Amino acid sequence: MKIGIIGAGFIGGTLTRRLTSLGHEVRVANSRDPETLAELASETGATAVWAADTAQDADLVIVSIPQKNTPDLAPGILDARKADAPVIETNNYYPQQRDGKIEAIENGTPESVWVSELLGVPVYKVFNGIYWKHLLNKGVPAGTAGRIALPIAGDDPAGKEIVFRVVDELGFDPVDAGLLAESWRQQPGTPVYGKDFGVDDTVKALAEASPERTAEWRA
Repeated sequence: MKIGIIGAGFIGGTLTRRLTSLGHEVRVANSRDPETLAELASETGATAVWAADTAQDADLVIVSIPQKNTPDLAPGILDARKADAPVIETNNYYPQQRDGKIEAIENGTPESVWVSELLGVPVYKVFNGIYWKHLLNKGVPAGTAGRIALPIAGDDPAGKEIVFRVVDELGFDPVDAGLLAESWRQQPGTPVYGKDFGVDDTVKALAEASPERTAEWRA
């Protein structure tokens, strides 16, 4: 697949490494000049581009930037992707640690719903709760004992199926976490967040989640 990745931090950079190693054609950008990603491009074979060019003709786009920077993305930045290309959003809202107060999220809008509204496209929430080193090193073939499961929230079944295949290819068990409106079930502070659960425990943790943000994850 042709995959565009906006953001080259811990998760974006890790996905660049993993997806290129699987043979995908990856275009990656950060908020600066593509030359600042020369080392990552040389290491992986990915093509470093300006953020505005990341989604060009992409089969899949991944947005992996700090939550507070989402409003800074140019309007229509995802418009050049293929018509049926899903958009993955890996972000988390860290009000005390990084992002400051985002009023809509504080008032109960799920983090990925807020991102989707700003981007103007449907998104799928995944990769937000796994430690980046585990994303890099702990993917294993399907059927392997102890395989980590990753929850995926999103609305369109066809797009979700594409995301499921990518997660499985990366070495993790995809778990349907419901609609994007229910993506609060995998936000920071929930039972599944930051855990390396298998499928059964992931399903159980999602069911036990509360939409109320805990004190650590409020502004």
